Amino acid sequence: MGTRRFRWTPARVILLAFFSQILVGALLLCLPFATRTGESVSFLDAMFTAASATCVTGLALFDTVQQWSWFGQGVILLLIQVGGLGVITMAMAAAIFSGRKIGLKQRFFLQESLSAPQMGGVLRLTGFILKMTAIFEGAGILALALRFCPEMGLARGLWYAVFHSVSAFCNAGFDLMGCRGESFVSLTHYAGDPVVNLTVMLLIILGGLGFFTWYDLKMHRLHFRQYALQTKIILVVTGLLLVLPAVYLFFVEFSQPQWASLTAGERFWAALFQSVTPRTAGFNTVPLPLLSPVGAMLLVCLMLIGGAPGSTAGGMKVTTVAALALSVRAAFRRQDTPRCFGRRLPKETALYVGALLFLYLGLFLVSGAVICLAEGVSLEAAFFETASALGTVGLSMGITPELGPVSKVVLMTLMFFGRVGGLTMMYALTQEGRGSVSQLPEEKITVG
Repeated sequence: MGTRRFRWTPARVILLAFFSQILVGALLLCLPFATRTGESVSFLDAMFTAASATCVTGLALFDTVQQWSWFGQGVILLLIQVGGLGVITMAMAAAIFSGRKIGLKQRFFLQESLSAPQMGGVLRLTGFILKMTAIFEGAGILALALRFCPEMGLARGLWYAVFHSVSAFCNAGFDLMGCRGESFVSLTHYAGDPVVNLTVMLLIILGGLGFFTWYDLKMHRLHFRQYALQTKIILVVTGLLLVLPAVYLFFVEFSQPQWASLTAGERFWAALFQSVTPRTAGFNTVPLPLLSPVGAMLLVCLMLIGGAPGSTAGGMKVTTVAALALSVRAAFRRQDTPRCFGRRLPKETALYVGALLFLYLGLFLVSGAVICLAEGVSLEAAFFETASALGTVGLSMGITPELGPVSKVVLMTLMFFGRVGGLTMMYALTQEGRGSVSQLPEEKITVG
């Protein structure tokens, strides 16, 4: 009497699946032959790397190519691919290809993992996701190979093309460019290269739009009016978040004295690239410590927003930000519900948006303060790092390799939270409420 039985809800299965993948990845990275030197790294460092790869973040304690052997790099790449598409999605795909029958319970879990609007057709959607992933990543590999192979040789160039295509599409941000002898340089040597910039940016955008968005675009082609409301919001908000920051970066940020060495072409590509990558890929083509405080703040905001639901991106999601803005507009107009594109959002949407905003901002501020106190770094650098982890971005001001155990655990927790999702985490850690026909008396309070 009075006790509740533990139930394996979809949220809890997703949580366990991601944690299990991180644990297995950490054990593999602890093996001596996973490193170039043959010396095992500590379990905490292996766990951090596995969490960063599984949560497609890109924050790294070591330069990937200088620290990890071919085996270690392969483990990281596999963690990125599975983590980007979702552990449950990949497990169900394997079951489908093996001919196993998928029951209603498994379809329900798959629906939650993909953020699909309904259970019907979820297996067809899974097949479509795998097909489009292969097409996008394959095209990225081909384009990058044309750039890397002449520079690095056939075998190495192909491996670099594969690694960076998967890392970009899954919005991970891991790179192998430390081969030049410099650590943590990301794609700074390709700041003005149109092929590398365009390929990586397109892969990041396609990965961050969301699986359901692709499917909607495939079904309705260019007929914008026929798209689902979620697709319309994702496309419009994504477009605004790409164009407006790029304009600011080009005309304001990169016109400052510290960027005088950039040519006009490099400024153009750098502005575009740095408007794309904070949501939520983690590559960079310019040294981030040179950013002005306002430029850094802009990137922090973009990192916290993230990409679309059911995508390879993290963050609060563009739909959350859109719903928040629509709720504010509805409040100013004294409307009972937010409205957009001739539709109205459910009243509970504002409740969920408020909860997510409180969670993300609370974690961001508290974690930044903890890292600032524990490491003695500036609050700006600490907040940049926590926003990067929470948004599963991977951009860094360069302090990650020097962090102590407490800060590493903080960032791992943020990466896990950001990848799994705020609502999923809340649903997994709380008991389901029981419905009741009776309600408490209502009483108004003054707000604002």
